[in-house]
Amino acid sequence: MTHELPDAYCFFQDIEPRPPLDAVFERDYLLYAAAGALRVTVRDQSWLLPPSFAAWVPANTPLTAEIGKPVTTCSVLVRHGLCTTLPDRPVAFQMSAMTREMIRYCRDWGPEKAQPPEARGFFLALLNACAGLIQKSVDVRRPRATDPAIERAIEITEELLAGKLTSSDVARAANMSERSMQRRFAQDVGMTWSEVLTRLRMIRALELLSQDELSVIQISAETGFNSLSAFNRAFLKFAGCTPTDFRKGLAS
Repeated sequence: MTHELPDAYCFFQDIEPRPPLDAVFERDYLLYAAAGALRVTVRDQSWLLPPSFAAWVPANTPLTAEIGKPVTTCSVLVRHGLCTTLPDRPVAFQMSAMTREMIRYCRDWGPEKAQPPEARGFFLALLNACAGLIQKSVDVRRPRATDPAIERAIEITEELLAGKLTSSDVARAANMSERSMQRRFAQDVGMTWSEVLTRLRMIRALELLSQDELSVIQISAETGFNSLSAFNRAFLKFAGCTPTDFRKGLAS
């Protein structure tokens, strides 16, 4: 006798660092990292998912997950079409304290376990709450380029965030003139190199703030800022709150 899967169920697991994993699911997929952080690439978009962020990936959408450090995922797989308020496109968004608590609450409602009578309604409430968060979320997309030379320049920038980077240094490392690199950034990425640098620094800051190892002032240095005040200003502009308030929000 074939076991019929419930309309929605939770998948909770600890995952050790591993090579990039390609996957596709027959169900709509709410991917959330309860601890640690992972990078998810879907089509031409790539997102970092620290514990305050989740990704919504519609059914049958190929994705690649990169896990560089141990991570605990607590994700929900949903029969396609069960929730109509979430978009039919992949998107990453910032979870609220309430939705983070909700997804942890249903962690034991797996595919092979008996669910309580309220499970289906609870999952729908969680998904509808997530739908309301998408429009308000910080954009954590990693800039990407179709031009291999510009993608290499982005990778170099990402690798050297803690240092005193200049566009001329990156252009030289990517075997381009600075003028050519700046022009090609605008054409391919739609952003200047300086804007890409700031976005990469902010995404790295989100990842580090979700961990407990470093203080805010250490994270400021790790992301290439000369002063805590400059880091605070840049983060406030990017995320709408200070780094300290962002970390307090995670703790709550």
